[in-house]
Amino acid sequence: MEAVIRKWGNSPALRLPMSALRDAELCLEQKVNIVVTRGRIVIEPSGKIEYDLNELLSGITVQNSHAEVSFGKPIGKEAF
Repeated sequence: MEAVIRKWGNSPALRLPMSALRDAELCLEQKVNIVVTRGRIVIEPSGKIEYDLNELLSGITVQNSHAEVSFGKPIGKEAF
């Protein structure tokens, strides 16, 4: 598969065919890492960060929690 590097604003850009994204199991808006090695550019998926809700909640303590915050009365059609 061949492509041409073109200018996009002040940066070089390479348009990737959807078939190449599908074959690489990548998708639009996905974060990727760009690695340059021995004159080659390699695009690979970024490691996914998965959070455990119970672990996050266990980090809440009396010392780091805060009181309720009031932003005033509803102005429009907010539902409370």
